[in-house]
Amino acid sequence: MKQTTMAWLSEIYNLILHPGTRQWEREQLVQAKNTLETQLATKQKAGKHEKESSNSLEDQQTKRVLEKLEASLRPLALRNNLTPNVAEFYQTISQSAPKKVMNEETSKVQPAEVSVEPTETGGKAQEVAIFAGGCFWCMVEPFEDHPGILSVLSGYTGGTVPNPTYDQVLSGTTGHVEAVEIVFDPEIITYQDLLQLYWQVTDPTDAFGQFQDRGNFYRPIIFYTTAEQEVLAQRAKKELAQSGYYQQPIVTEIRKATQFWPAENYHQAFYKKQPKRYQRIKRARKQLMLFYRLKRWTNRGKKRS
Repeated sequence: MKQTTMAWLSEIYNLILHPGTRQWEREQLVQAKNTLETQLATKQKAGKHEKESSNSLEDQQTKRVLEKLEASLRPLALRNNLTPNVAEFYQTISQSAPKKVMNEETSKVQPAEVSVEPTETGGKAQEVAIFAGGCFWCMVEPFEDHPGILSVLSGYTGGTVPNPTYDQVLSGTTGHVEAVEIVFDPEIITYQDLLQLYWQVTDPTDAFGQFQDRGNFYRPIIFYTTAEQEVLAQRAKKELAQSGYYQQPIVTEIRKATQFWPAENYHQAFYKKQPKRYQRIKRARKQLMLFYRLKRWTNRGKKRS
C-alpha cells in the first residue's frame, strides 16, 4: 500500500468519473476523496518544518482512509458484486489482494476498437479469431495454452453501443455478447483447429445462453474476420449438423466481425487471478456438458430400440 496520497487520489478520481461505477460505489469513493483532499490541504498550509514532520502522519492518515474505504466495499466484494474497475481497486487496497498475473498487453487494456485484420509482425503471420460461447471467463483457458496462440482477450462485440461496460452488456440493451478475441499464428495452429475446439467447449444447440449462463449476451456466435474464415465456419457448422451428434438444430450464428471492445481489466485472465472461483464455475459447466452428452446418448438409444 506504499503509494502517495496524490496517487491514491488520482485512482479514486478516475473511478468516480468512470461511467461503469455504480452510484453507491461512487458515494463511498467521494467520501474517501473528500477526506484525502482535506488532509492534503492541511499539509499544504503547514510550514516547511511541519511538512517534513507530517509525512509519516500523512501516511498513517491515508492508510486509515483506505482501510475505511476497504471496509465499506468489503460486503459487496465478498459477494463478487462490485463493478469490475472498483473490484480491481478493492484488490489493490485489500491486504489479501491476489498477485497480478496480467501480462503487459492485458494490464494496459483501454476501451478501444481492436483491429480484426490479419497482420504480420516480425515476419510471422498473425490472424484473429473471435468466438462467443457464454461467459468469457470460461472461454480463455481452453484456447490460451495451445501452441500458436499469441493472446486471448475477453471483451464485448456484436452490438451498437461504443465502449460498453460490463453492467451495460448484462442489461441486454447494447446488443453485445461476451466474447474472446484470439490472436494466433496460422502456421502453428489453424483456424479449423480453433473451430474444432470451439465446438467442444460450447453447446451449439442453445440459442439463449450457454450452460449455466443465461441471456442473449451469452449466445454462441462465431465472428469471422476474413472471407476464408466465413467459408470454413459455415462448412464446419454444416458438417456438425450432418454428423448426427446433436438431435437438435445447430443454432450457433456465423456473423461478420465488427468492433471488439476489450472488457475491463478485472475480467482479463480471470482464471489466473481468481483460480478458486473459476474452478467452481468450470466444474459446474463441465457437469452440465456431461449431463447433456449423457442425455443425447440416452435419446439415441431410445430411437434405436
